[in-house]
Amino acid sequence: MKYSLIALPFIALQFGAQAQEKLPFTLAGDIKGLPNRYVYLAYAESGKEYRTDSVLSKNGQFTFSGKLVQPVEGRIYVDKKTAMYGEGDMASFFMEAAPMKLKSSTGRLKDAKLTGSKAQLDQDQLDAARAPIMKKLQPLSDAFNKLNKEYITAIKAKKSEAALEAYKTKLDKIKDQMEPYYEEMEKTDKAFLTEHPNSYVSAQLLRFRIGNMPLQEGEAFYAKMSPEMQQSASGLEIKQELDALRAGSPGSPAHDFTKTDIEGKTISLADFKGKYVMLDFWASWCGPCRKGNPHLKELYGKYSSKGFEIIGVSDDDSKPEAWKKAVNEDGIGIWRHVLRGLDWSKREKNLPNPEDLSDYYGIHSLPTKILIDPNGVIIGRYGGGGEDDEAMNKKLAELFGA
Repeated sequence: MKYSLIALPFIALQFGAQAQEKLPFTLAGDIKGLPNRYVYLAYAESGKEYRTDSVLSKNGQFTFSGKLVQPVEGRIYVDKKTAMYGEGDMASFFMEAAPMKLKSSTGRLKDAKLTGSKAQLDQDQLDAARAPIMKKLQPLSDAFNKLNKEYITAIKAKKSEAALEAYKTKLDKIKDQMEPYYEEMEKTDKAFLTEHPNSYVSAQLLRFRIGNMPLQEGEAFYAKMSPEMQQSASGLEIKQELDALRAGSPGSPAHDFTKTDIEGKTISLADFKGKYVMLDFWASWCGPCRKGNPHLKELYGKYSSKGFEIIGVSDDDSKPEAWKKAVNEDGIGIWRHVLRGLDWSKREKNLPNPEDLSDYYGIHSLPTKILIDPNGVIIGRYGGGGEDDEAMNKKLAELFGA
């Protein structure tokens, strides 16, 4: 099953509220051939503190120092502009409170090897297991990134809809080719999680993977972690994620909400009591979501007269015009549509965003569909952290008849 992730892989980790001792670290760099210039190091220091340091490299030599509560992923780079987009010469590694060395003989940070960190040894092992898959995936990833840049340029140049559609078709084709390798990578990652339940690398990996796992699988991985690891930055976030997934999984009462729909009318989940309701979490920019719309229309046409309703919940809060255009193009205005309620200004400041429906249902990848029974209880989750569309089709056939 294909998903479009709506979470970022590199995030500032949050630590627990309990007081923890900060211990010193040093990171000595020896990047032979690196021009004299500033080098930047970014990492989560503690609590909500995300730190970025800079030092001047001379003849490839530089030293960072600071304090850490626990091992964290750090990112080192030389160009702040490209680093924002994950591009340019940069490297990521696991730092810990110890004397560490970063060495490269090519003049590039991306080729550097970190020593002195036990956590990084685990990351090296994971990277080695992933390497054969990455070798096959890289050409496709490069082709996708190149084509995607051309697509963005075409949008800015206001190319015709036909030209833009041609780009999207090509991008979707590359995505389809990449999918088997992503599935293989997922198996490799889960094998690592099984073998290393008490690694900080595993904790961060599980934090990234948890949103697409069935609830029971995520709970099983979490249960194998030691109390120390469960209280780590990633461990605490995993707990929060599991709680959110549980709230959006079968057996839990569906969060009631009231929104203004695409036509400016008020809509509440409570209005649909007595019917089966499918919440379809999607977005105009999500290829797999748009591809699945014809099938949703088929299901709606088949079961709507038997008490089946759909409410589309779109992740297009920043671009409502794109949302409305997609609804019209795909012909899905036959059911009700609302925006999820994401406020990026609050999210960036780590402030509560009570209007965001995705938080109440544990949605971190698209498409995800939540099936609710006439009494307001969730009886199905399909997509991120749930079953596949085949299971959804079977469930609806059982409820309404083939």
